[in-house]
Amino acid sequence: MEAEEEYRRRERVALVAIVVLASVAVASLLVALSYYCYIRNKVSRLAKNRASEPRFILNPLFGSKGNFQERVDLETKTDRPNPQVTTTSEKGLQVFTFKQLYSATSGFSKSNVVGHGGFGSVYRGVLSDGRKVAIKLMDQAGKQGEEEFKVEVEMLSRLRSPYLLALLGYCSDSNHKVLVYEFMANGGLQEHLYPVSGSNSLSIRLDWETRLRIALEAAKGLEYLHEHVNPPVIHRDFKSSNILLDRNFHAKVSDFGLAKLGSDKAGGHVSTRVLGTQGYVAPEYALTGHLTTKSDVYSYGVVLLELLTGRVPVDMKRPPGEGVLVSWALPRLTDREQVVQIMDPALEGQYSMKEVIQVAAIAAMCVQPEADYRPLMADVVQSLVPLVKTHRLSSKVGNCPSFNATKSPTTQDLGRSSVRN
Repeated sequence: MEAEEEYRRRERVALVAIVVLASVAVASLLVALSYYCYIRNKVSRLAKNRASEPRFILNPLFGSKGNFQERVDLETKTDRPNPQVTTTSEKGLQVFTFKQLYSATSGFSKSNVVGHGGFGSVYRGVLSDGRKVAIKLMDQAGKQGEEEFKVEVEMLSRLRSPYLLALLGYCSDSNHKVLVYEFMANGGLQEHLYPVSGSNSLSIRLDWETRLRIALEAAKGLEYLHEHVNPPVIHRDFKSSNILLDRNFHAKVSDFGLAKLGSDKAGGHVSTRVLGTQGYVAPEYALTGHLTTKSDVYSYGVVLLELLTGRVPVDMKRPPGEGVLVSWALPRLTDREQVVQIMDPALEGQYSMKEVIQVAAIAAMCVQPEADYRPLMADVVQSLVPLVKTHRLSSKVGNCPSFNATKSPTTQDLGRSSVRN
């Protein structure tokens, strides 16, 4: 009797074990099937996204075909050897030999230097076909300089806009890294807002109409980067010295050495080390390293304040409370009487008060401490277009006597075209 009871007990235990194992097996199968469906769906969506994004053939400098996102994140990838290249055309960029550029600059003569920066010097040059160009010779030492070189070639071989400085070509002969840009006869915006006494550069006073146009064209440059490229490109070093002016004082955004691909998700960000120029860096980026297109919007707002006030972003030689431009100007931007008090004396009151108030309001929104409160660059452009249209029929340069003379290139004509201050 006891043996029979023991047999039945073991039978029940075995049955329970079989049921449990079967349940686990079925559950595992369901989990595996769900994971398979999830991966398949994710791969399908990724393939669709990549199909809708621009793809391109990389320059010989970086290798063969590939995805831009994978190649441009230079802060995490390893260096690759750069093969020798010959003079040819690749992605619309001319690949120069070092000998050609050496000849174009008269042996990189000091007399042709038009700017200096942390990662190289910029020279005025004339190519064999007679074109005037700006040639940036990267320093031999420094990994950061080489990364900037790679990023700039990658970015500008992909980007095409009349509001961005055109990269005409590059050279990667042996240890030489050289970038060749279109020539901008009137240099950087900064040197016209803050003329340096004793400088060889011929700075020209910018009237109100010209400042409005520069503000609009620079905004269109950022709008293109943020709204017309997928994923968006964040400039990360937008400032007045990186806004270059041609012979007719039309503006183009330059210097993409610190540019970074942004998140393709609405409200998303990328995390990166904090780089940029003091006074232009958005507060949330400086504190957290979280980079978004709104970081560029903040920098643009600082440039608007420079155009309004004629003051540099940071000047601790000024009286207490006036050293940081944003902190000093922001409380005054929404008060009609105080806005007049902060306007650049060089304008001599020659501006429309209605337009000043509108531009001041835009600047105030752009430099809000909270990124979510800042506008999109597309909204900024739409707000500025009517103001510039008002002056379209009149001469934007001829209204000011100092603009009537034709400015010939000098040793500072490129300003700081691709040079980081």
